[in-house]
Parts: sequence; C-alpha cells; structure tokens
Amino acid sequence: MALRSAVPALLGQSQEQLEAWAVGQGLPPFRGRQLHDWLYAKGASDWQAITVLPAALRAAAPLPLGRSKELHRSLASDGTLKLLLQTADGLSIETVGIPSDDRLTVCVSTQVGCAMACRFCATGKGGLQRSLATHEIVDQLLSVRQAMDRRPSHVVFMGMGEPLLNVDAVLAAINCFCRDLGMAQRQITVSTVGVPHSLPQLAEAALAQLGRCQFTLAVSLHAPNQALREELIPTAKAYPLEQLLNDCRHYVDLTGRRVSFEYVLLGGLNDHPSQAEALADLVSGFQSHVNLIPYNPIEEEAFQRPSPERVQGFRQVLSERGIAVSVRASRGLDQDAACGQLRRRMLAESSAETSI
Repeated sequence: MALRSAVPALLGQSQEQLEAWAVGQGLPPFRGRQLHDWLYAKGASDWQAITVLPAALRAAAPLPLGRSKELHRSLASDGTLKLLLQTADGLSIETVGIPSDDRLTVCVSTQVGCAMACRFCATGKGGLQRSLATHEIVDQLLSVRQAMDRRPSHVVFMGMGEPLLNVDAVLAAINCFCRDLGMAQRQITVSTVGVPHSLPQLAEAALAQLGRCQFTLAVSLHAPNQALREELIPTAKAYPLEQLLNDCRHYVDLTGRRVSFEYVLLGGLNDHPSQAEALADLVSGFQSHVNLIPYNPIEEEAFQRPSPERVQGFRQVLSERGIAVSVRASRGLDQDAACGQLRRRMLAESSAETSI
C-alpha cells in the first residue's frame, strides 16, 4: 500500500485534520480517529508501534509522529523531573515536570535557546538557534506525562525561549492542549519578558484563533525602574516600562484577565524594601498579581539568592500596600534548577568529550 502524501508531523493535528488526512490517502475516516487516539491518549512515540493500523499501512512509509528523543533525565529530591529532549534536527531542549499532591505542572520551552539575553538566565547565554514547531511543544507535555506516569494538570510557557517571538506555534499548542488533551485555558500560563507591541497582538490573535483568551499572562519585570531593568534585561532598552505597563492595561481591557507580574529576587540587588515600595507604585491600581521568585544561581553570574528574611520583607511591603502577591516555591534546587542549566551542562560535557 503506497501513501500518496504525508505531513511533516502528525502530532499537533486535530481529529478532524487526521480524518481528512486518512481520506486523502484513500482510507476510511476512522483510521484518522485511531491515529488521534494513539497520538494523544496513548502517547505513541513510533509509527510502527501503532498496531491498530493495518500492517501494510505501517510498512508502506513510516510517518513522522513528531515525538522527540529523550537524551537525559534529572530527578530532584523533591520529585521535580527535568528532561533534555532532542529534536529531529539534533538540537536539544528542556522541559520540566513539577509535581505536588494535587497537580502536575509542565514547564515547556518555545525556542531552542533565547535571544532576550537576560543576565540571570542560563538559556540566554547561548543565544537563539530557532523557534520550536507546534509538535515540538506538544511533545514536551507528552514526554513528561510518559516519564512521570501521571496526567499533567497545568502548563506554563516558562521554559527556554521567548513565547511571544513564536506566537503562532504557542497558540496552536494551547489549542492542542485544550482540544486534544482535555485541558482548560485557565490551566495554562504564558510568560514573556516583554516584546514591544506584542501584548495587544497576543490578545487579538488568541481571540481570533482560539475564540477566547483565558490563559494567564505572566510578564517578567524583575526591576522597579527602567535603569535596573535594562541592566538585567538588555532588550528592555527597546521597551520602556511605561510602554510595557500601558500594553498590559490594554491586554486587560481586551481580555478581562488580570496580568501576573514575575519578579526574580536577586540578593542585594533588587530585593530592598524601598524597591518593593517602588514596585507597588508601578502596579498599584492595576488588575494584577505579583509572583516573587527567589533567584536560582547559575555559574556565569555572581548574583546571589536572597535570604528568606529579605524575601519575606519584600512580600510584606507589597501586601501592606494592597498588592496581591505570592512567593514561588523553589523546586529542583539540587538538580540544575535554573532554566537552561541542564542543557548547557550536557552540551559542555559533550564538547569536552569530543575534544579528547
């Protein structure tokens, strides 16, 4: 049996698309439904493993399902699992499963590397190689589900890369998570360090492509003023805080959803009570929430993790000013916790072995 055409990757496609593909191959539509079940419910990773399909069909031409290869896994003492995955073109990306008693959150990457060059982030140290395709994003959730033998309850786009520089694939992945894997948009968070003019465009694109915009938007501030923000995030020079906050307000107007502001606390640099007061001034009267993130150290920078007293003091100032605030619990600290660390370590080890 010869297949007349193929698709780049089956993962990420809807049941209707897979049915249409089957019909295009001269097959009955139910073959598309079988493919859908094996891709999403069973998590098939190999074309030949889909034994429900006729042997002649499986033997005719292996189709790319869109699954990545696991290169390495790192399990922390608190149960956090970090996977290093290899894409079809030999690049590597990270994804993380963060379990608790009642939920499993998967942190997914959207790019190989990152162009934003935030000083406190290991991913940005290697620059950007390319954006991920939809199937490469969806695969990360399936890989964590398989490795942890547990259904993910939440997804956060907070891994490698800047999601708003890959909007089409991000929205397509969100659609797949909801449509094919049974998640709700409110279980999904999209994080951005800020790309000029992109927030209103994100809201409009989500409304047009998804029919609604109910996922959480998390905007990384990390500083209460423009000067310090530029020091930590070089690309912030092109996106003044005032403009960023105006775009956030526009996003709230378009979606009716509050914005979550991410703030990495760097010991002795941006964790002073006066800086908490300045941050409160920035977001006061805003439909928002502030998420404080104690810094996870990386080798390339001398930033320090703040003391628990400093974290609590910063939080207290915000709370007393009427700002909704939380502190993100640090997970996986004993196993390459910071985003991009595992990938950089493995690449370094591979390079060292090659040079021997």
